[in-house]
Amino acid sequence: MGMGSCRTSSQDTVREKYDTEAESYSRGSNQFVTAIRSFPILSFLLFAGCAANSGVEVVGDNFETPQPAKKLVIAHRGASGYLPEHTIAAKAMAYAQGADYIEQDLVMTKDDRLVVLHDRHLDTVTDVASVFPGRARDDGRYYVIDFTLDEIRQLSVSERFELEDRVATPVFKDRFPLWKSSFRVHTFSEEIELIQGLNKSTGKSVGLYPEIKSPAFHRDEGKDIASAALDVLSEYGYTSQSDDVFLQCFDPYELQRIHADLMPAKEMDLLLIQLIAASEEYQSLLSADGMKQLATFVDGIGPSALLLVEKDSTASGIRTTGLTAFAHAAGLKVHPYTFRRERDQMPPYAKDYDDLLTIFFDEVGVDGVFTDFPDLTVQFLENRR
Repeated sequence: MGMGSCRTSSQDTVREKYDTEAESYSRGSNQFVTAIRSFPILSFLLFAGCAANSGVEVVGDNFETPQPAKKLVIAHRGASGYLPEHTIAAKAMAYAQGADYIEQDLVMTKDDRLVVLHDRHLDTVTDVASVFPGRARDDGRYYVIDFTLDEIRQLSVSERFELEDRVATPVFKDRFPLWKSSFRVHTFSEEIELIQGLNKSTGKSVGLYPEIKSPAFHRDEGKDIASAALDVLSEYGYTSQSDDVFLQCFDPYELQRIHADLMPAKEMDLLLIQLIAASEEYQSLLSADGMKQLATFVDGIGPSALLLVEKDSTASGIRTTGLTAFAHAAGLKVHPYTFRRERDQMPPYAKDYDDLLTIFFDEVGVDGVFTDFPDLTVQFLENRR
């Protein structure tokens, strides 16, 4: 069945800014608020009834070798190396650059609309503090869920920034300048219509790669974001594993629920991806057994790239962790995040961006990558054909 054929019913030297996440916090947060504290993830998977059906045999020599699958280029928040992340402009650019899939991070508004934003907060990519002063919560953050879509449409979107002494400083200093041009927040539906429209006018088949953000947080706020996301996908014709969509989440509980409850009830069967952060809470998954358990309800993993190469690797000695091999043996695809061309965003064992891609596609053996630079990745792969 799809990529995970055994599904059943039931680096210290590199800091990845804004790229680690668990259930209840955004990539880049230093907090880890999640329901999985109570017991290890693997224990949950066993408890959920996965163990009895988790045997995955590695096929022996007596078979016909399949043709290598195409390596996927997944536009991380669009062409976010060139334009502000998750803007329509960044998505259109990613499409034109030849991405196979374009990512959408989903959060919900006060009036139950799905918008495309990486964080559940508005204050690191918009001017919300100026437009709506006094609307922050006690923690000083402006939450998407406290604003209606009409209110959010009043905001300007900028390249991601940090506040230092109340002055906005870009996270990536050599990218699109802060507060230039005009960008707005858009809905999930609007982005789907853009991609489907371009598919029609160009004859291409670029896919969606949405992420359900912070489902436990949304549930605590009275909103079922997973169900809402599935409804929108179904409305636009994404209902089966043959459709060009991967649905991803960091929360294994939510993915289990989507697989066992929500999708059957909605007569849907989509490819699911378990995102895995380089944090302690996910350690129980990083084994052959962990991958076998995941394969009972997901079709692939989206791990931090830090989890695939040993941190003491050097340019002359790349040592893989084995996670990719474990995943492949369990029938899972591997799509790591996030690949960037900036020197301070690359591990020391890679001499440049092409070298980084060579290491991960050839030595690690991944099936695709999340990248801020779709054009560079597409060109790299085309040059190898």
